[in-house]
Amino acid sequence: MKSPWVVVGIVLGALFLVLIVVLFAVGLRDTESGIGGKSIGLVEVQGVITDARTTVRQIRHFTKHSDVPVILLYVDSPGGVVTPSQEIYSELKRAKAKGKKLVVSMGTLAASGGYYISAPADVIVANPGTTTGSIGVKLELPNIEGLLKKLGVSVDVVKSSEFKDIGSPYRPMQPEERQLMQGTIMDVYDQFVSVVAEDRNLPKDSVLKLADGRVLSGRQAQACGLVDSLGTFNDAVAIAGALAGLGDDPRISRPPKPFRWRDFVMEDVVARFLMPRLSYLAW
Repeated sequence: MKSPWVVVGIVLGALFLVLIVVLFAVGLRDTESGIGGKSIGLVEVQGVITDARTTVRQIRHFTKHSDVPVILLYVDSPGGVVTPSQEIYSELKRAKAKGKKLVVSMGTLAASGGYYISAPADVIVANPGTTTGSIGVKLELPNIEGLLKKLGVSVDVVKSSEFKDIGSPYRPMQPEERQLMQGTIMDVYDQFVSVVAEDRNLPKDSVLKLADGRVLSGRQAQACGLVDSLGTFNDAVAIAGALAGLGDDPRISRPPKPFRWRDFVMEDVVARFLMPRLSYLAW
């Protein structure tokens, strides 16, 4: 009769082998490019733009594949931080410089930074009711001086020069500080306006008339030249397919999701084995 420890070892070994097989299958699924012939490369930007790394990596993935002649960028974002928006924009420009066509499909919202990253597209498609535009820049600095006074707390600052603590939340902003910050804001604003004017082939004066922070519907944006066509995501897919010579129902490739053990342990196992799911399954 086999020792109980031997039986336990066999069972654990079998479970380990099963785990290895599952991990391999998940890794294969998540790391394959999905590109096995001519297709449209789909990149999605949703939510507030705070980090460009994932989006830039996805754009580069499709840029290096000759079987992806067109990148379809789906944007449903209110914008976000300036620098990540500029990084995504720059990567899209590099993709175009290497011969890729770019089509943008706007979802519910593609405003401010969401419009900024859309600007270099060969074709921008928006729904008639898409909220877009909002060309402008803002800087919000909290002031908690009043709260600290109520709490009987004060903050002493030792600084190397007059403007070193500009924007401090512990005191009101001084007029000369506001003037300096306004200059910075206007410089970044001018960059935004220049991008729109150049990429949309519009006179800068025309863009300035729209660049007061106002939001526009998709239909209004089309009338102003900020959007090329009105339609749905499927319409944008058809346009991308036509640009690629793949017809109006092209195959769509999605970027690979890098496989990480942490993700498998923290997400996949829970999602696969522990979370209750309603399913339409035959068995």
